[in-house]
Amino acid sequence: MTLRPKTAIVAALAISTQIVNAGSLIYQPVNPTFGGSPDNGAYLLGTATAVNNHQAPSASAAGSLAAQTPLDQFNTQLEQAILSRLASSVTSSIVGPNGALQPGTITTGQFTVSVTSLGNGQLQVTTTDTTNGQTTTFAVGQ
Repeated sequence: MTLRPKTAIVAALAISTQIVNAGSLIYQPVNPTFGGSPDNGAYLLGTATAVNNHQAPSASAAGSLAAQTPLDQFNTQLEQAILSRLASSVTSSIVGPNGALQPGTITTGQFTVSVTSLGNGQLQVTTTDTTNGQTTTFAVGQ
């Protein structure tokens, strides 16, 4: 079966002249808070509740500062401020004028901080609690 030239031309014109309808792309939010359908609210809340793995901190951990008296809170803050100044003092003792750490040992009332060179620009910082012998160590690059 062969198509006649007139039939082929008519068929090609019929196909090419079809009207193509396209609508504009419009964003529709899902969350009802941002303009989505209110019917989505229960579904979104249920999904969020199902995937929520967050555990509220215990009252003793979260409220330990709140459970303290004002005097205890002041003493805790004072202790933190003194420890901060002590840490700053130790830091200024082991940092050279060019800002690089210098190997050496610094002893405070309760702690000994030792900075030793590991080579290749690496330094090891060891803090020792002199009352019980516990130590912590970390390495840093110059």
